Amino acid sequence: MEIILKTDIENLGYKDQIVNVKPGYANNFLVPQGYATVATKSAVKAHEETLRQRAHKEAKMISDAQAIATKLEAMVVTLSVKANENGKIFGTVTTTDIAEAIAAKGIEVDKRNIKVSAIKEVGSHTASIRIFKEVNAEVKIEVVSSTAVAVKEEAKAE
Repeated sequence: MEIILKTDIENLGYKDQIVNVKPGYANNFLVPQGYATVATKSAVKAHEETLRQRAHKEAKMISDAQAIATKLEAMVVTLSVKANENGKIFGTVTTTDIAEAIAAKGIEVDKRNIKVSAIKEVGSHTASIRIFKEVNAEVKIEVVSSTAVAVKEEAKAE
């Protein structure tokens, strides 16, 4: 069954894509939740006209997203966390922590678009951020112990 997606759905497609799914998935979940519409001939015609009008705007959005990706890839995000002397973090660095650290540097990123494996140790890590459709950026994350930072500040004060 062909449907037109109204929102981005992970592992299925992006907004305004026409995709093929099983009828039960479309009729019982996607259409009732408002995530998709059935791709009838008239709906597909209207959809194609909308896409033609939107193509120019999307080209500009992609170029803007690529500029943001370049800035993010050049950036090193430093997070100060509590850790023991062996470098184990008390807790975990979350995507919210990463998004807030990036926002502090002037770039707004949605935490849901950040993919990172569990960060439980002090050191260097990388996170993948989806900025726009096919545009992704790899961000370097430096996790440092707040106790080590406090010791360095005390040494500077003396």
